[in-house]
Amino acid sequence: MIIVVYLVILVVAFFLLVVLPQRRRMTAQRAFIASLNVGDRVITSGGIYGNVVGLGGDTIDLQISPQVVVTVARGSVAGRPSPSPEAA
Repeated sequence: MIIVVYLVILVVAFFLLVVLPQRRRMTAQRAFIASLNVGDRVITSGGIYGNVVGLGGDTIDLQISPQVVVTVARGSVAGRPSPSPEAA
């Protein structure tokens, strides 16, 4: 009987410490990707910085230099870069 109680406690702890925070991160990431607009500055999961110049269904066109535009998957956008100290 004590083993069952310990097992239930372990499952509840796993759920609270691992599953719920992961769900929150996934929800926040989906909301961020859905809120992207043309002109936003973003960074991809591969470390590429760029400005959004076009939005497709599952893709985003990023301008990474004045004459270079690359197409990346929406899911590869990791977030907005933090402002650099020299820009402030």
